[in-house]
Amino acid sequence: MAAVVRIHGWPRPVALLVETLLVAGCYYGAGRLGLLLRLVVEGAVVTPLWPPTGVAVACLLLRGPRCLPGIALGSLLVVMSLTTLRPTAVGIVAGNTAAPACAYVLLRAVGFRLDLSRLRDGLALVFLGALTAMVISSAVGVGVIHSTDRLDTAHFWTVWLAWWAGDAMGVVIVTPMLLLLYRARWPPPTRRWREAVGLALVLCVLIPLVTRSSIGLMFLVFPLLIWAALRFELAGSMPCALLASVLVTVTASDGAGAFGRLSPDQVMLKLQAFNGAIGLTALLLSAVITEQHNTRRSVERACQELVEALEHLSAGSGRRQPGQDGD
Repeated sequence: MAAVVRIHGWPRPVALLVETLLVAGCYYGAGRLGLLLRLVVEGAVVTPLWPPTGVAVACLLLRGPRCLPGIALGSLLVVMSLTTLRPTAVGIVAGNTAAPACAYVLLRAVGFRLDLSRLRDGLALVFLGALTAMVISSAVGVGVIHSTDRLDTAHFWTVWLAWWAGDAMGVVIVTPMLLLLYRARWPPPTRRWREAVGLALVLCVLIPLVTRSSIGLMFLVFPLLIWAALRFELAGSMPCALLASVLVTVTASDGAGAFGRLSPDQVMLKLQAFNGAIGLTALLLSAVITEQHNTRRSVERACQELVEALEHLSAGSGRRQPGQDGD
């Protein structure tokens, strides 16, 4: 990811150009991956999980507004891979660039922390960075398509909802993953490695089974998600949520499992409800647990400092006592 690349000693214009191209490449690559899972709703191509929005918001949070040209260029490349360059394409690119910029401004305004160590950070990312800011990209994109008479007025809100939910889920699921990877350090070997490997194996076996089942067993993903959050916090819950979202989206695209007899609108609604539920559960539960752990560690440090202070005072009092007896 471009945010982890540090260019030292290069002329500023060259460094900015390289960073712009890296951001554009990451956005375009995420867009191509997202299009592999696209669905057609009322004649419009939408994705239930649009990773580029998560990439864009993460880049802005990590590197600042200088990433905006790269986001715009990456969005333009994705749009041109689907259609020719026309005024509608320019409008969609503008919306796709403005929405992450709005998310960045809103998150900075409320003091968002990149480590997502507080519940308020998780709530801000969900309700400001995802649900609020992504209204811009969906409104502009669907509005532009509607203005060209390629979308009936009767289907406007259906397509808008699908577009908005896909962009929002990209922020909820992908952005925390990238922020986590940016701060990731290889942990020392501990006994929890065995538990982590066991959890990964259970996920890889159980999730494909429940998503392909025709009797609706997708709720079994949530105990695994809770397990991952309780034991490994954000580092466990977000990969679990991302894996589940991708596998369920593949199942929905194939029309298999619980999605087999549903109409395209019903498939999109059920898929987005599931993705939203696992994304919110993983992010907010992890934030609550991390905040509690940090609070406990702060209390323990305060208690330790208090004990050391009392010991110091006791030692000082003991040194003065013999002198007082001599008087």
